[in-house]
Order: sequence, then structure tokens, then C-alpha cells
Amino acid sequence: MSLHLGDIAPDFNADTTQGQINFHDWISDTWVMLFSHPADFTPVCTTELGKTALLAGEFAKRGVKTIAISVDDLASHNKWVSDIEEVNNVKVNFPIIADPEKKVALLYDMIHPNASEKATVRSVFIIGPDKKIKLTLTYPASTGRNFTELLRVIDSLQLTANYQVATPADWVNGEDVIITPAVTNEAALTKFPKGFTSVKSYLRITPQPNL
Repeated sequence: MSLHLGDIAPDFNADTTQGQINFHDWISDTWVMLFSHPADFTPVCTTELGKTALLAGEFAKRGVKTIAISVDDLASHNKWVSDIEEVNNVKVNFPIIADPEKKVALLYDMIHPNASEKATVRSVFIIGPDKKIKLTLTYPASTGRNFTELLRVIDSLQLTANYQVATPADWVNGEDVIITPAVTNEAALTKFPKGFTSVKSYLRITPQPNL
């Protein structure tokens, strides 16, 4: 199944390290980062889940729930959590979905046969409170994710969901943003009281509006 930006994230029921969930009920009205890892007891995954736990405060500050998944079973996940906590000196405070029958992995197209017929690739889905997919990223098994970039993308998604702006290349929270072309100059004067600079007729820069 091929999922696209703007699609409703597929719903499912699953066992996790924090109990059974219905995914849409678990999302409720929050932002969510669903991310897959190839397998339990693997080195890169151990660092990634540890990093997610270490960044719990950053995700919470943005109102984002995190949830991981692999095709291992619940017993394996529960054993592996101890390793993650020991290696990273952190408490794993988010659920890990057990998916031994690959139901969720196939639902979200997380298994790419030319990469591996059994393991999930490193997929990331950022899902909004409306349960629509806002971003997808796919990494190979050999490459750990950049969590600074994931937080940066979340900042951009949340900002642009509430204001008629876009974020330029390499933007980070606090920097100037771009007014979208749909906003006229006249409307921009009202919508962006901090003012704006016209670099080109189609490129107008304004201070980040929510600061």
C-alpha cells in the first residue's frame, strides 16, 4: 500500500510494550511520530530508541507522542528495552509496537523487498492531530536517523499548519520565514504585523510569527 502526504494514517489494533492500543484512539488529538526499526537487539536501533527516550522533553514540548515498531514480538521488545535503557542511560517512556505477523508493517509499506524481505526499513511518519500524514521519510537499515532534523521538521510542520508561511532551506526554529504566495501584500500587512521584506515579488521574508 502506497501512502501519500495528506492521507489518513491507517488505523490498526496492536500489542505494545505499554499495552494494547487502537492507533487512532491512541493518537487522540495530538501530533505523533511513528517510526520503524529493522529488528530488536541491533546496534543502530538501540541508539535510535535511546535517543528518542533522551529527547522525550523535546517531543513533549511540541506536543508530540512517539511510538516505535518492528516485526519482532512483544517478549523480544520487553527484553530489548533493558538493553536500550542500559546503553543509553535512560528510561524508555514510549510504546514499541509488536508486529510479528507484519500486519502494520505491510499496512504502512515499511518492508521494501529489494532492501530486505523480512525486516522493516527505517520509516518515519509524522501524523497530525487530524490523523493525516504530514511527512514521510525512509532511511536504509545502515543509516541511523538524524533526530535534530526530525525535531526541525516537526517545528516547521506545526508552524506552517497555523500560519500562511513556509520555511526556507536549513531553517531552524526562531529564524525568518517565507510568506506563501497566496497571501497578497495588502493581506500580509495585517497577517504579519512585524512587517516583511520583498526579496522578489514571489519571495517575501517575515520574522517567525509565533514568537
